[in-house]
This record gives sequence, C-alpha cells and structure tokens, in this order.
Amino acid sequence: MSELAGKTMFISGGSRGIGLAIAKRVAAAGANVALIAKTAEPHPRLPGTIYTAAEEIEAAGGKALPIVGDIRFDDQVEAAVAATVAAFGGIDMCVNNASAITLLGAESLPMKAYDLMQDINTRGTYLVSRTCLPHLKNSDNPHILTLSPPLNMAQHWFQNHVAYSIAKYGMSMCTLGMAGEFARHGIAVNSLWPRTIIATAAVQNLLGGDEAMRRSRRPEILADAAYEVMQRPSRENTGNFYIDDEVALRDGQTAEPSGRPAQGFFESE
Repeated sequence: MSELAGKTMFISGGSRGIGLAIAKRVAAAGANVALIAKTAEPHPRLPGTIYTAAEEIEAAGGKALPIVGDIRFDDQVEAAVAATVAAFGGIDMCVNNASAITLLGAESLPMKAYDLMQDINTRGTYLVSRTCLPHLKNSDNPHILTLSPPLNMAQHWFQNHVAYSIAKYGMSMCTLGMAGEFARHGIAVNSLWPRTIIATAAVQNLLGGDEAMRRSRRPEILADAAYEVMQRPSRENTGNFYIDDEVALRDGQTAEPSGRPAQGFFESE
C-alpha cells in the first residue's frame, strides 16, 4: 500500500495540466484531493473545469473535493482549507501549482499583468502555504511542494520577462524561507521544476502551438516526481529545488527522452 493512501492533498490550480496530473497520481495511490481553481465553466482556449478534473481524480482512485475559488483572496483560501479539513479531517500535503504568466519585458508589460502575476504566483503561494500550516503541523509526514524554479541570479533568466521571473522566483523564495522556518515542525518545504518544456495549455497558447507541444514532455513526468518527493520523510528532505528527472523514481521508472533544453524557466504553467 502506498504511503499516501488515506492522506489528503490540497492543491491550487489543479483543474488541468501539471496540477491535474499530480492530483491524479496521488489519487491513484489512494489519496484524497482538494483542488481550488477558478474554472467552473468551460473555457474556449483551456481544457476542462474543476468539476471534470474532480471526475478524473475519482476515476483514478481517490476522493476529490472541487472548490471554486481564487487564491488572490484570503477569505476564499481560508474557506477552501476549512472545507478540506471538514471533508477529510486534515491536510498532509500542500501543492502550490497555480501560476499566472505573461511573457513581456518591462517596456511592454501593463501593470495590471504585473500585479496579477505577483498576486497569484508569489502572494498566492505564501497565502496557501500559511493557511494550510496549522493542519500540516498535525500530519505525520507533512509536505509543501511548489512548482517553481531553482534560484539563479543570472541576467538571462530575467531580461526577456522580468516581471514573470520576479513572480516565479518569489515562489522559490517562499520555499527557501519556509523550509527554514517550518523545519521545527517537521514540515518539508520543497520546489519542483521541469528540465524541459511540458505539454500544457501555456505551451499551446504562448510558446509555439502544436509544434511546441510535439517537442514537449508529458505532465506525468512531473507528477511522478511530485509523488516520489511527497512520500519522502519530511524531516530529512526539505529546502530542495528538485528537477523532475533528477528525482529518483520508484519501481525502476525512468524519465522519458528530454526533448529540447528548457529556454527560460516558464515550463510548468
């Protein structure tokens, strides 16, 4: 039996792509999944809704709690966490997957887009993590996992999309700081990032369409890595910036071919 059987994961932005792949992976191991996302109605350019995601999660073998909400708002996150605890009795894993992306330089990016990325990416990660904290303290193997890149201050990671880079690095800085702060509670706080682009709606809509999708790896490789990380002993595995294919997958699994090298660090949206 999996170590995640009967455990509960709270995930932001789990209605499609990488978030949904992670949710289905832990559900297949018998975990409960509460997902908060904004997509209650079908979107013309985005697949699925929070309700179709819940159906897929339950078909994979877990129990799902779909919660329509926006992680920019404190009261909505607090209500979602409370609903999760009421439904499942606690929270063992918090996954910060929700992220906004606009790939423009400082000269072109509207401040509205800057604010949106800061509010969802950095502030959202901070808010969701701290709201789950009281319940994670009660878990026997608590994990916070954030989809964000290793910290690297080289100029080329910023020069083409500085606002987005700041917002994603803000998520990674939450990992760095919270890993130290929450260590006394035995809570693991880690980040996970793909080595190459992953086939998601962001790649389809922003990074090259069908051709880019053909050259991308599947979200399941990140889901397998997330599953492995969240089974590790929390007191012994914290403060790490994992790359998907560097995570030692169980049962002899290996990463599929890498595709092209990552260009920038916007591959997990």
